[in-house]
Amino acid sequence: MNIKEAKEQIKNAITAYFTKDEYGNYIVPIEKQRPIFLMGAPGIGKTAIIEQIAAEMGVGVLSYSMTHHTRQSALGLPFIVHKNYGGFEYDVSEYTMSEIISSIYDLMENTGAKEGILFLDEINCVSETLSPIMLQFLQYKVFGRHRVPDGWIVVTAGNPPEYNNSVREFDIVTWDRLKRIDVEPDFDTWKEYAYKAGVHPAVLTYLEIKKSNFYKIESTVDGKRFITARGWDDLSQMIKLYEQNNLIVDKKLICQYIQDKKICADFAGYYDLFKKYRSDYQVNTILAGEASDKIKERATHAAFDERLALLGLIVSSVTEELSNFMRQESLIQTLMQELKRYKTVICGKKVSPETELTKLIDAKNSELKKGKTAGNLSKDDQRMLAKLIGVLESFSPEIKDTTDSEKALEYIKQKYDDLVKEHKKNSVIAKKHLENAFIFLDEVFPDGQEILVFVTELTANYYTAKFIARYGCDEYYKHNKELLFYERRQEILAELDEL
Repeated sequence: MNIKEAKEQIKNAITAYFTKDEYGNYIVPIEKQRPIFLMGAPGIGKTAIIEQIAAEMGVGVLSYSMTHHTRQSALGLPFIVHKNYGGFEYDVSEYTMSEIISSIYDLMENTGAKEGILFLDEINCVSETLSPIMLQFLQYKVFGRHRVPDGWIVVTAGNPPEYNNSVREFDIVTWDRLKRIDVEPDFDTWKEYAYKAGVHPAVLTYLEIKKSNFYKIESTVDGKRFITARGWDDLSQMIKLYEQNNLIVDKKLICQYIQDKKICADFAGYYDLFKKYRSDYQVNTILAGEASDKIKERATHAAFDERLALLGLIVSSVTEELSNFMRQESLIQTLMQELKRYKTVICGKKVSPETELTKLIDAKNSELKKGKTAGNLSKDDQRMLAKLIGVLESFSPEIKDTTDSEKALEYIKQKYDDLVKEHKKNSVIAKKHLENAFIFLDEVFPDGQEILVFVTELTANYYTAKFIARYGCDEYYKHNKELLFYERRQEILAELDEL
C-alpha cells in the first residue's frame, strides 16, 4: 500500500487500541496490543506520518532509533537487592528503569500527554544482544521490570533486507506478534503532501514529467545509487533557502541530495531551464491579468516541457497565495475565539487588562512549548500559534497603562477589525488572481489538457480546494465539469478496450 493508506491503517489501529469500556479501562489491554510494524524502503516517509498522526490525533509521540541503543540503555542497568524468601536472605539482580520507558514518563510529566505513540525505528536492525529483549518487549511491552504505560501505543518500523545489510530476519514467532504494514513509494500520494508542504515547483514539475525518477535504489559496480522522497523534500527546502539568500543552486548542491549522477545532472539542467522560464514568463503579470502578447504567443507555441514548467509556475504562485490566505483566515478565526474569552475575563471586572493579556500570552507560549515537546502539534499549527502569540503581543503596548477594561477592549476590537478588513481586501485580490490564471490558460492553451491539469492540481491541494469552497470561482466550476466529463470518457474508453 502507499504511505497515505498506511497512515489511515495506523490511525484506525490506534483509535481501536484507545477505545475504553464503560469503566474507563482500555478494552484491549496493552500486553494484547500488537505493535504496528511499518516495513518500507528508506526515505519513504515512515517517520513523517507518525509525527502527522500524533498531531492529528492530539497525542504525544516519542521516537527512538533502535540502532542507537545497547542492551543496557534499553533494559536498564543491573543492581543487587536483598530479599527474604522463606526466612532466608538472598541477593537478587534487578534493573533500573529503561531509558526509553523513563522518557515516556518524563514526556507525560512535562506535557500532560497521557496517551501517545512510542515509535521505535529500525527495529529489525538491533544488535544480537538486544534481540531477545526486543522479542519480550514486542510481546509484553516490558523492558526489564518496567512496562510501557497504559495509553501508549507501540509503532515500529524497518527496512527490507535488500536496503540494509544490518537487517536481522524476524522469525515467525516475532512476526506473529506484530501488525505488519508494507509500504511502497507512490508519487501521486507524495504529491498531495508536497502541495501542502510547499515543495519547490521545480521539483514538482520535474517529477511530473519524469515520475520514474521519484524513487529509485540500485546497486551498481560503482556502489549504491538512490533517490528517495526524503531526498527530494530536503532538496526542495534547500533550493528555497538558497534562492532566498541569492545563493547558486547547481549540480554540486543537487548531488548532495540526489545520489544518482545521471538524474542529478538531468534535474540540474531542468532547474536552469525552470529559472529561465520563471524569469521570462513573469507569472505575477499573468495573475494580474497583464500578460503581454509576446508572453501569450510564446506560451501558445511552447514545447511540452516548457508548457508544463509554465503550468507549474502558475500553480505554485496561485497555491502559495491561497495557502497563505487560508492560513491567515484560520489565524483570524482562532484570534476571535481567544478575544471572546479574554473579553469575558476582563469585561466589567476589577482586573488589569494588561495582566490578563499577559496571562493569555503566557498560556499560549506554554501550549506551544508543550505541543513541540509532545509532538502533538503539526508544523502548520506551531506556525499559527506563534503568529497568534505575535498578534496578542502587539496589543500590549497600547493597553499597558490602562485600567479601563472598556477602553482596552475598544482598542483591541479596532485592531482586530483592521485585520478582518485587510483580509477581506486580500480575498478579492486572491480570487481575481485565480480567475486571471484561468483566463490566461484558456487563451494560450485552448485545445490542450493544461487547463484540466490546472483544475486537478487545484482540487488536490488542501488550501486551494478550501479557498474555492469558501469563496467560489466560476471558471473552476466550469472546467471542473469538463474534467469530470473527460475522466468519465477515459473510463468508458478503457472499459471498451478491455471488452
